[in-house]
Amino acid sequence: MFLKIKKIPKVNWTSKKTYNFKPKFSTLFFCCFGLMLFGLGEGLLIVSFTGASPWSVLAQGLSLKTNLSIGMLTFLISVTVLILWIPLEQKPGLATILNALIIALMIDLCIKFVPTPSNYFNQIILAIVSVITVGIGGGIYLVANLGAGPRDGLMVGLQKKTNLPIALVRATLEISVVSVGWYLGGIVGVGTLLFAFGIGPCVALGLYLTDKIFN
Repeated sequence: MFLKIKKIPKVNWTSKKTYNFKPKFSTLFFCCFGLMLFGLGEGLLIVSFTGASPWSVLAQGLSLKTNLSIGMLTFLISVTVLILWIPLEQKPGLATILNALIIALMIDLCIKFVPTPSNYFNQIILAIVSVITVGIGGGIYLVANLGAGPRDGLMVGLQKKTNLPIALVRATLEISVVSVGWYLGGIVGVGTLLFAFGIGPCVALGLYLTDKIFN
């Protein structure tokens, strides 16, 4: 059962080491493909107008208590999360850099070309699709083993320390973040809750499907 997955699976295109800046073509291809899906999903959540992601809610809540912008706080949160990698023994890699570049590009493209549904029911459907897309994309790029983005790396590091299922670790992380953000005054929507509760199982599903298809 994919909800019980505790480790990132390895397939024939998985990099043998995380710190690899000259991966084979198939590894780089699937890493970038996964990140494109991840970014597309993030963009679809924004376009759905059903609520921001949990980490954006946290940044929004913190901005209400400080004189800093949401953008600056998003950056500072990412830096803080990367610092938390140190005790968790996580290492950055090529995908850590690609994560920032590709996801940002895909979000911009999505916002530019994907219209917001006029019907609220369709907006909710789009939000659900966005969470599934982020999860599957996340699963694919993590299997490439070229490093991870700040939040995904935190998830992997915490999983290794606790030995709990990835779905549970990610869900707990996202729910905790959105709870703090909401307490500080951040705005929570239906899409926010779908992401917080659904992203853990969806990442686990992405890992499961990738393992089954390529092994």
